[in-house]
Amino acid sequence: MSEPSAIQAALDRAVANGVFPGAVLAVRCGDRPITRFYAGQLSTDPLGASVLASTIYDLASLTKPLATVTSLVLLIQNGKCRLEADLAEYLEEYTESPIGSATLRDLLTHQSGLPGWRGYYERLSPDGVIPSSREDRLRAKQKLLNLIRSEGMVYERGARSLYSDLGFMLLGLVVERISGRPLNEFFSDCIVRRLGKPRIQFVLSEELHTFLDRVREVNGGVAPTEVDPWRGRLLCGEVHDQNAGAMGGEAGHAGLFGNVDAVMAITGEWLRTYHGQSEMLDRDLVREFTRRQAKGEMSSWALGWDTPSNPSSAGRHFSAQSFGHLGYTGTSIWVDPVPRLEVVLLSNRVHPSSRNEAIREFRPTIHDLVYEEFLI
Repeated sequence: MSEPSAIQAALDRAVANGVFPGAVLAVRCGDRPITRFYAGQLSTDPLGASVLASTIYDLASLTKPLATVTSLVLLIQNGKCRLEADLAEYLEEYTESPIGSATLRDLLTHQSGLPGWRGYYERLSPDGVIPSSREDRLRAKQKLLNLIRSEGMVYERGARSLYSDLGFMLLGLVVERISGRPLNEFFSDCIVRRLGKPRIQFVLSEELHTFLDRVREVNGGVAPTEVDPWRGRLLCGEVHDQNAGAMGGEAGHAGLFGNVDAVMAITGEWLRTYHGQSEMLDRDLVREFTRRQAKGEMSSWALGWDTPSNPSSAGRHFSAQSFGHLGYTGTSIWVDPVPRLEVVLLSNRVHPSSRNEAIREFRPTIHDLVYEEFLI
C-alpha cells in the first residue's frame, strides 16, 4: 500500500513541475465518503489564489458524458428516441446528407465517418464575437448544422473509430430537438435539479458576470485557461473550446463548468444505477452505455464513455468494466464498478498554454497511486 500522503505528494510535485498550476482530485470508494486532495494556484500568469476543493474548472469534453450522454439516456428511457434511429429522424435537415443515415449509436461510438475536428468558429464568428442571447445561439447552431451537413465522410462508417467533436455537436442538437428545450435548460432541470443542484452548469455569455460574482461569494474561484487570440482575452468562466464558444457556450461536446463534488454527483448516479441502486437512470441502459462496443482492439469506446485501453490514462489497475472520459483542459473521470471506485481529476493544464502536455504521464501515475492507496 502507498504511504497515506503519496497522492497529495504527487499533486504537489505535479504543480512544482509545471504539469498544471493547480488541481483537485476526488476519490470515492464504495460507501465511504469522498476524499479530496488539492494543490497549487488558480493561475500562474498572473499568480492566482490557492486552489480549494470547491474550485470550479472548465470541464471541456467531460461535457460529453456528463451532459449529452446522460441527457440521451433520459430521453431514450422515456421513449423519446432510439439508439438505432438515423440522425435524420431527429435533424430533418440531414435527410439527404450522407451523415443523416448514421445512427445515434454510430455517433456515440465515434464510428460515424465524420472528421474529428473542424475550426468552424472562424466561419461562425470571424470577429470573435460570442452569441449573447437565445436567438443568437439558435442562429449560430443552425449555421453549424449547415457546415457539418456539407462535410464529406473521411472513412467508411463502422470501419474504424475516430474521436469526433462534430458527432457530439450533433448529439447535443439532437437533445435540443427532441426535448424542445436548449441543452443548458434540459441539463439543469432534468439532471442537476434532480441531484440536489450541485455546482455544475453551462455558462452562457449573458450570464458570465453573474456566474463569476456568485462563485466569488462562495469562495473556491474559477480556474482560468489561456489567452485566446480569436476572442483576444484570457478565458475565465468562458469555455476554452472555440467551437463551443461560437455556439454561445452551450454545446454537446464542451461547455460545462463545475467543481469536483458536482462531477461526482453525476458519476455517482451512473455507478449507483449500474448496481441497481438508483431510479433516475435505467440500469440496462447504463450498462449498455458503459460497455465497450467494438470487438477486439479496433476501439475502446463504449457509448459516449471510454473504457481502459493499453496503455490507459486510468493506469494499470482499473478493470475492463471501467468507464471514463478525458477533457482537453486537464480533466478526467474514471469509474471502476467492480470495487465501486470513482476518481475525478480537475485541472487547468492549458494555463498559461495548451502546448503543455505533461499531464499525459501524470494521469496513469496518479490513478495507480489512488488504486494502490484505496484498494490494495
